[in-house]
Amino acid sequence: MIKVAILGSTGTIGRNTLDVIRRHPGRFRVTALAAGSNIRLLEEQAREFRPRLVSLDKKEDADRFREKTRAARIRVSFGPEGAEDIGRDGDSDVVVSAITGINGLRPTLAAVRAGKRVALANKESMVVAGPLLKKEARSSGAEIIPVDSEHSGVFQCLAGQDARHLKKVTLTASGGPFFRTALAELRNKTVEEALAHPRWKMGRKVSVDSATMMNKGLELIEARWLFDLAPGQLDILIHPQSIVHALVEMTDGSVLAQLSPTDMRIPIQYALTYPDRRRAVLPPLDLGRIGVLEFFPVELRRFPLIELAQAAMKEGESAAVALNAANEIAVEAFLERRIGFTAISAVIHRAVDGHRKSRIRGLDDILAVDGDTRRRTVQIIRQRY
Repeated sequence: MIKVAILGSTGTIGRNTLDVIRRHPGRFRVTALAAGSNIRLLEEQAREFRPRLVSLDKKEDADRFREKTRAARIRVSFGPEGAEDIGRDGDSDVVVSAITGINGLRPTLAAVRAGKRVALANKESMVVAGPLLKKEARSSGAEIIPVDSEHSGVFQCLAGQDARHLKKVTLTASGGPFFRTALAELRNKTVEEALAHPRWKMGRKVSVDSATMMNKGLELIEARWLFDLAPGQLDILIHPQSIVHALVEMTDGSVLAQLSPTDMRIPIQYALTYPDRRRAVLPPLDLGRIGVLEFFPVELRRFPLIELAQAAMKEGESAAVALNAANEIAVEAFLERRIGFTAISAVIHRAVDGHRKSRIRGLDDILAVDGDTRRRTVQIIRQRY
């Protein structure tokens, strides 16, 4: 029986994780759930999976939830501290880290320090705090198993391989909804169009990141720390079919690939059960029906944030923290219709260009750079839009 805590249980990854658990009765037990403000869905999850601990973002939501579920005797907490409690909860074996954005960093760090297996879907944690998380994992004995389909693909390709023989890792990208859009039309793209991803069902922020391909830039930085790679060992290819999730080139010229259907439940299940593989209750991959697998280089005029992410990855230290913070503010402004689609890139470039590089020694330094960049990005948007 694998005991599972989920950070972000009402989001896309959290719901898919619970579906994996539902499909394997007797294999898993849910111990704790952290959610944002979706009380109704959290109530449904609590009734079905009976966790002993839940947390919500706000005290008033926690109070409402406690009142509604009093008979279930669930311990209810709230705020960042509540999510951290779930991250370090002593009754769990695996913590699924699926809170979006830098808000997921503290509970992820708590889980790592507690020596848990962390099924990592919150890429921002590794982007802004990769060296810190890896250091804490070495100290505590924690395992960090990636849940992103691309990083799960790399992880699976590297299983049993000698790191000395690794030459290059290529992450694939669907290209998002605007891969074939005329460049002149991008500035007029709406929120609804940006959210209409052709392959994956994701949350709003991640969907916009896919439309700008910032998600792939962040994934480059995440992969650097997850797999101890140099920036020059990482690349991206556009692969619209989203069947090949990663390519790993070895020094002898062999290229290993991981293929699977476009379904997040596959990498989630693998992270929960690794090194075991359980039968997935999903339709098998039918390459004969798919027929064609296409690959294209990234067009930087269309996706300029890739180049900015590559520069931040090479610069190191605080650059990735600033990049992530500026992106979160710019995407929020776009979703609130305060800036246009192409302004996302313009705002982030301006914010990162104004960033003053600093040493990152620990969590306080990360949060200081993050806060400063957010304030500067808000100012840029107010002044120019």
